[in-house]
Amino acid sequence: MSFESLNLHPLILKAINDAGYTSPTPIQEQAIPELLTGHDVMASAQTGTGKTAAFMLPALHRLAFPSQVRSRGPRVLVLTPTRELALQVSEATAKYGKYLPRAKVVSILGGMPYPLQNKLLSQMVDILVATPGRLVDHIQRGRIDFSRLEMLVLDEADRMLDMGFIEDVERIVSATPATRQTLLFSATLDSAMDNVAARLLNSPKRIQVATSKARLNNIEQRLHYVDDISHKNQLLDHLLQDIALKQAIVFTATKRDADMLADSLSAQGHAAAALHGDMSQRDRNRTLIKLRQGGIRVLVATDVAARGIDVAGITHVINFDLPKFAEDYVHRIGRTGRAGASGIAVSFASSKDGIHLKKIERFTGQRIASHVVPGLEPRVKPRPGGGTQPRSTPSVTHKRSRTWSSDVPHRSNAYRSDGDWKAGQSRSPAGNRDTWGNTASNARTARAGSGGNGRRDAFGSTIGSSAYFRGK
Repeated sequence: MSFESLNLHPLILKAINDAGYTSPTPIQEQAIPELLTGHDVMASAQTGTGKTAAFMLPALHRLAFPSQVRSRGPRVLVLTPTRELALQVSEATAKYGKYLPRAKVVSILGGMPYPLQNKLLSQMVDILVATPGRLVDHIQRGRIDFSRLEMLVLDEADRMLDMGFIEDVERIVSATPATRQTLLFSATLDSAMDNVAARLLNSPKRIQVATSKARLNNIEQRLHYVDDISHKNQLLDHLLQDIALKQAIVFTATKRDADMLADSLSAQGHAAAALHGDMSQRDRNRTLIKLRQGGIRVLVATDVAARGIDVAGITHVINFDLPKFAEDYVHRIGRTGRAGASGIAVSFASSKDGIHLKKIERFTGQRIASHVVPGLEPRVKPRPGGGTQPRSTPSVTHKRSRTWSSDVPHRSNAYRSDGDWKAGQSRSPAGNRDTWGNTASNARTARAGSGGNGRRDAFGSTIGSSAYFRGK
């Protein structure tokens, strides 16, 4: 099938041809005809399958014809769970609609200045791409007119449900015309998504393509068992020395870990940077632009980067910490192997990560093969039924700390609305431990040099000044 056979407007087909697209993907082939006929649709589409074009091309087709309602408000509204995904959708929309006279795209995101957003919303808007929380703020202030809205898209609806955005989404939906066409895209279509669809969609067509297993066939998955944080860092250093690694995303569990690891890697000479939800939108945009331009080889990120980053040069994804949810594993490693290319996904797992591994393998339908680096073998190996047992003849050439950061009272975790884990601080009898397993008398000395031989970073390097570590 060709795009011409989908009966899209000629100006859209011209833009598609400029982008180098020759034939629609399965989700595009199935969804576009249903959307052009005006049906509500709920679709399961994994990352990297072309779902943005699947809903945006029909939306732009609507905009090729003038609205019957006189208003400055948007005709198409797209809701996304993260800022990065919203910006990606906006960029794709501008590319597909560049020849249309009425396809102005505006992004309303958390972290952007309100005065700038107020100015954008006071002008004519055709397509509005927004994160739920910030959009609700503008709706409550009466700054958005939805009187001519024709299409509402819920992108990554499963993620919005996980992040607690559904109440905001329902509040937004209640402010839109009942005559709208509603689209729901999700990585999975389970009972939770069925409940959401029953409340928000009208007799939707159900489309389900590309299972997790099929989508991961072009990504080589590797597993390394680790003893402690020092072991993790040595394995990471080994991986980053691979000349086949062009660009990599290293995922950590917390924002503080992302900052500290990025700083450590930078100090060792790697072109590294952090990306997480506490950064301003300007800094996040600057980091992503630098990544796309090749100025960053190693991006250390929280799950804020698990969706919405499409960079062709990413050859490796490294799970420094395993994700809490199996779905997030799929989205994380989906940052490599884009557009039919091959990729490598490496995960570090301690003896306590058995449950998470089982959930991931059950979700993907694939077993992750265990790998060993000579000289960096784990001291303990997992038992088939869980737990660990010592190796009878350990072969270790690298001295490693035996302290595992999760073995001590750890920081409390609370899920934030931006998808990052917010870390608190807890004390243990031996003093506070940071996530690298280091003991400090208080939170200040965990970041600053302490005299004598000085603090050591995660790679064992001596740090002489507090400027090396980023504050909270």
